[in-house]
Amino acid sequence: MTNVSESLSFPVHGDKQNSAFFNEYLNRLLEERDELGLSGMIHEIDAMMLTVEPGNSIEYIGELCLMSPYYYLQTQESASHWTHILRIDAQTPDLIVREVKHDGIRGIFRSLNEVYPVGKDKPHSRYIGEILRVSRLQDVVKLQQGRGFCFFSPDEIKRLELPANLAISKPSPYTHNIVAYRERAVDEPRVYELGTLSMNDYAQEACERAKQLQQALGIAELILPVDHLATRIYSQNREVAILEWLSLSSYYYWGSFDIIDQNSSTNVTKSIHYPDESRSPAKVFSANNTPYFVNHFKIFPSPTENFVRNYGPRLHHLALAVKDGDQHGLENIDFVVNAIREQGKGFLLDVIGSKNEGLKQIFSTASEHSSLIIEYVQRYAGFQGFFNKNNVAELTYAAGIEEELIRIQTEEQKKSLS
Repeated sequence: MTNVSESLSFPVHGDKQNSAFFNEYLNRLLEERDELGLSGMIHEIDAMMLTVEPGNSIEYIGELCLMSPYYYLQTQESASHWTHILRIDAQTPDLIVREVKHDGIRGIFRSLNEVYPVGKDKPHSRYIGEILRVSRLQDVVKLQQGRGFCFFSPDEIKRLELPANLAISKPSPYTHNIVAYRERAVDEPRVYELGTLSMNDYAQEACERAKQLQQALGIAELILPVDHLATRIYSQNREVAILEWLSLSSYYYWGSFDIIDQNSSTNVTKSIHYPDESRSPAKVFSANNTPYFVNHFKIFPSPTENFVRNYGPRLHHLALAVKDGDQHGLENIDFVVNAIREQGKGFLLDVIGSKNEGLKQIFSTASEHSSLIIEYVQRYAGFQGFFNKNNVAELTYAAGIEEELIRIQTEEQKKSLS
């Protein structure tokens, strides 16, 4: 069990002013979490889960295996899903890619997409949430239920064809993500109960081609595991979404920064157990500073809230670290991006930031298979800061431009079909 208030012992960064409600309940919830022993029983992110449209998983596996360190491991088949497990190693989170077998399959995750104008065009494509490794699963669930959290019943998990060895929370009203708990000792293998185990030849071939290309391009050793996961939410849900995640996990509040030029804020949480994000990625929440319906008074920009209104609250991007150093006169991040760009993958802007500022970053275009963006981030000489405010403003602006173009294209396609 951790010491009382250990979760509040970390310094808070940033310039964002939080409400009295947030400050009060941040302290109360983390003190309670420590006192109950939850902080000591809930460990790292074991896996991240997402779904894609029918027929899209193999191409997406190829894309991920080129752009990330992930390898295809195995496939599990159930009545309505193929579930592909991607892995880097035993110390970093798995990536679980689920594909529905046909478009007629309905379920709670599809319904979370269908009420949003762009999200409904890919009704099966969305990030689902994280699996957290825990000790004493029954105790964790009982304590969390006592704090008001609701979990799917075993029958509901069976109908959703999710792993039977997990305790899975109902989707958050703020982020639309689930949090799942799995009891596992740190030296035990990760096992998923998702159906009949097999190797998918097409997935294996897609992975092998991507890894051969990585080696040929000289980028295989430069792309590192996941650095952070960034979720976009409505402005009014910023504080409660952070507090909810901190209550469900063993993360702490690292801090919040105002991105005034983009009428937005970036809010960061990190694991109390693992300072190295590769073991348990940081969780980031981005939200507008003002809600969409007042923006016309001062013509505020609204890229973050526009994304949420078009797609719903959801994961916006998955960030991968890039090894510090340089190749052939280029810093590693520039070398990686140039190599991947030459293979036809788009990026929203040039690499921004500098060695003097401590880090450089870039967003890819959204994947046509999952709608997720990949971010690359290179930190220099052990730089501990999470981001540069100017970088985030430029990235937010660039992503907003692309998302507006996608919205317009979607509307034009609908008109042409009507």
